[in-house]
Amino acid sequence: MALTNFTGVVAVITGGASGIGLATARTLHSNGAHIVLADINSPGLLQARDIVFEHNSEAQGQILTITTDVTNESDVEELILQTTAAFGRIDLVVTSAGIGRGGAIDTFSASDMQTMLNINFMGTYHCVQAALPTMRKQQTGHFVFLSSVAGKFGVPLLSAYCASKWAVRGFSSALRSELHGTGIGVTTVYPAWVDTPMVKQEENSLNMLDIQVMLTPDQVASAILQAVIEDRRDLTLAPNPDIAFILQIYKDDPDKAEMLLGESYFRRVNRSGEQQAVQGSQ
Repeated sequence: MALTNFTGVVAVITGGASGIGLATARTLHSNGAHIVLADINSPGLLQARDIVFEHNSEAQGQILTITTDVTNESDVEELILQTTAAFGRIDLVVTSAGIGRGGAIDTFSASDMQTMLNINFMGTYHCVQAALPTMRKQQTGHFVFLSSVAGKFGVPLLSAYCASKWAVRGFSSALRSELHGTGIGVTTVYPAWVDTPMVKQEENSLNMLDIQVMLTPDQVASAILQAVIEDRRDLTLAPNPDIAFILQIYKDDPDKAEMLLGESYFRRVNRSGEQQAVQGSQ
């Protein structure tokens, strides 16, 4: 059953201290929802709570903050227990906690890969495992999983990030089939590059990809709410013409899309090498 009105809805948002998570919390709260902000960043959570409240101080929904490490199963279980204790139900879970790190696979350590998978994928899994019993009992609820356009095609230098976001994509697809007829919905969000702290932190390592940021967290948040209302399975946000082009090519001919991405990356590597050679000779 789709959530068509957010008044009184209880929403749990991981990664709620910043970025898309914070923007989604702000938008939901303005629309009357009770918000449970979860993040590993405790000081950031307190600031986020104030930001959500100040955005619409007249909103009636409560704001609860719970420090949570989504890679820790017990932490996530405690998050859900505290939420149900406070509100008696869970209507919406948005898994926005995530990290993004770039780098050639030759230099990307196994521990970095495991950390990426633990946060981006296992964090989503833990939320489903913890919240699903309550939603089944209610016979209603909705999950929103943050994947990425990097969960729809492969991006050079982002092999680990792609792996984690493709995992979210596959998990959500199987879960939707498994939950058919239960009244529990799943929306998977595939945004292109968004102006978030994560993208800013990785700006240097992503320069080789010629990334153009064309989405704001608020735009993504508004689109998420509309997708939940419409009970959409797939929310792809790709205003970048080059990304939209690759998405279409990948849909029609995945092999061709991989070749085009590889050729583009190869040209950039060669161009960079030539520039460095010129600078070294000066």
